[in-house]
Amino acid sequence: MTASTNRHRILFAALVASAIAVLIGAAWHAYFSPRTAATDAGSGINPRPRVQVKNGVVTLTLSAADQQHDGILTARPAAPPSPPTVVAYGTVLDAASLTALSNQYLDATTQVQTAEARLAVSRAAFERAKILHGDQQNVSTAELQRAQGSFAVDRAALAAARARMAMVTANARQGWGNVLGKALIDGAPPIAALIARRQYLVKVILPPGVTLETAPATATARSSGATGIRLAFVSPATSTDPKLQGVGYFYSAPAESRLLPGMNLRVMLPASPVAGGLVVPQSAVVWLQGKAWVFLRTAPRTFVRREIAPDRPGPGGGYIVAGLPPGAEIVVQGAQMLLSEEFRSQVPIED
Repeated sequence: MTASTNRHRILFAALVASAIAVLIGAAWHAYFSPRTAATDAGSGINPRPRVQVKNGVVTLTLSAADQQHDGILTARPAAPPSPPTVVAYGTVLDAASLTALSNQYLDATTQVQTAEARLAVSRAAFERAKILHGDQQNVSTAELQRAQGSFAVDRAALAAARARMAMVTANARQGWGNVLGKALIDGAPPIAALIARRQYLVKVILPPGVTLETAPATATARSSGATGIRLAFVSPATSTDPKLQGVGYFYSAPAESRLLPGMNLRVMLPASPVAGGLVVPQSAVVWLQGKAWVFLRTAPRTFVRREIAPDRPGPGGGYIVAGLPPGAEIVVQGAQMLLSEEFRSQVPIED
């Protein structure tokens, strides 16, 4: 074999080795290079959702086919249903304690006025005695001391009368609340009507565990002897029934209703509608880092995640959420899938 033949064989082997190296490099690059949604779409592979962050808002884009595959369903949340009427328990109170408290306050007021008048006289006598005693002792020292003693006694009597009036005032406010207590002190018409039995005071207790955002201005009471008695709100009650342990209110009823102290009533209170908010079902809520979120559909293919405040329970285990955009469309099925897709899309394929 000649040297020329050997050189040709070596050159051919080198060319074959170079071609194999080029093919292996191309295959390595094609297999291990990062893939994008565009290249996957061109190759027939289902692209992953795209995630865009603009002004701190994360937008998730998902094709219609992927939405159908993942079972994504959306709906517009509705307002919470109107609450039913609350049935409470009422008792017609006796106004005798109000009458006694009113008499105590009037007596305390009279004592204060009497003490003030006596103090004014004794003060003037004491001041006059001091002047005369200092003017060449036209008044003896004994007379000055008596005037001073009378003035001190009357001043102490006024302080005691005022303390008693303050005690009666405090008892009125503690026993009947600020509204009725102030009316009793001021002699306002509501107290006069109750004392004269032109109105009856009804204490209404809600069932245990039931609360109202605001007390209704009117209510309807029923008893065995009368039906459809209209009640007017007076003030919150200062105590509850030991057996019921519910929130209480004071209502007034007209004397024409033929009520008597001690009667038990069945009271219907119109429950106040929930102030603002839409019902978000439990299936629409996802939790992340201790916070509650929902996904809003912003376009046929785009979704954004929005934080909500789950502080008001709604029907069926959901929540009543305020602050959602008008006409908002939220994901009610597949929200957890969207959350997973959002974070999976942020991870490079090579990872």
